[in-house]
Amino acid sequence: MRFGLIAPFSGANKEFGHQLAIGVETAFNAANDAGGIGAYRLKLVTADDGYEPSRTPDLVRRMAEKDAVVGFVGNFGTPTAAAVLPWVLDHKLLFFGAYTGSDLVRAVPPDRYVFNYRPSYAEETEAVVRYLVNVRGLKPRDIVVFAQDDPFGEAGYAGVVKALRTLQGHYEQPPQKLTYKRNTIDVAEAVAALRARKSQPKAVVMVALYRPAAEFIKLTRQLYPHMIYTDVSAVGATALAEELALAGHKMGEGVLVTQVVPAVGGYSKAVLDFKAQLAKYFPGEQPDYVSLEAYIDAKILIEAVRGIAATPGAKIDGERLSDALEALGNLDIGLGTTLKFGPSDHQASHMIWGTQLDESGKFLAVGLQ
Repeated sequence: MRFGLIAPFSGANKEFGHQLAIGVETAFNAANDAGGIGAYRLKLVTADDGYEPSRTPDLVRRMAEKDAVVGFVGNFGTPTAAAVLPWVLDHKLLFFGAYTGSDLVRAVPPDRYVFNYRPSYAEETEAVVRYLVNVRGLKPRDIVVFAQDDPFGEAGYAGVVKALRTLQGHYEQPPQKLTYKRNTIDVAEAVAALRARKSQPKAVVMVALYRPAAEFIKLTRQLYPHMIYTDVSAVGATALAEELALAGHKMGEGVLVTQVVPAVGGYSKAVLDFKAQLAKYFPGEQPDYVSLEAYIDAKILIEAVRGIAATPGAKIDGERLSDALEALGNLDIGLGTTLKFGPSDHQASHMIWGTQLDESGKFLAVGLQ
């Protein structure tokens, strides 16, 4: 049984493709080595779109028509999802666990074949805005946004605007939005716009991937030494920490990243299982937030397949996979939060964890409330 994963395996964001693939394959390999699921063995088919949505549609069609995938798991990106979702839905293919928090894949009521593990960007940015205002004591006017200039950044910015308006209880000018172009680290215009601002901001909510986020921090850290920097889980937290560590001692200290999985350095059952299996199938690879999320995606998918395989001769396709996911109900895999699907809710988790870089470049848990 084949599932497809389309992500950047080359270019500026290739680390995401690598981590997503090893996360899914870790769970698939463990299931296959345990005897498979009924008569089935699981196989992941990957393709590289370089995080360019113009390339994604041809890859989706090729995987469906030539590789005979029954669905997609862990596809990377908001703009790439936007480029293929209508075709995927028309052809009744499962679109599961995409690496995006955009509302594009969170229709109300939910699209029949689209399911998510992770919370939305709006939930992540709401959590961090509430932290900045309620815990750190900032005023809404103290906050600016640095975002990718595409649907990914727009989704995160919309979440910040919504959260601020909810907290304020009345309309005020929306926060300043600084942008950069996808697949670049050209943040010069964003830095210039920040320097031109009349009042000095106290926090930047970033909706950016790790390389441009690191570049923005490096170019503004000395200008605003007391600035609070935050980013959403899609940044690629481990890669961000490594980029900042290369820039110098304490460059990343205090940077906060919201996460949709528990800390990879923790000792929950799900994390311990993941690390043990990762070490077995990909020795030398370090546990990462991206690969852990993809592993969780695959674990949920395996449970759905198990439900179908219990019926001898059952055909596995988008319809039956959707039925099986909705039928999972409450699922506890040791994350510290119960996962839940149903006909009217295709998002398994609404849990947000906070992590913050210490002076040594390690992420530590931080309370957001």
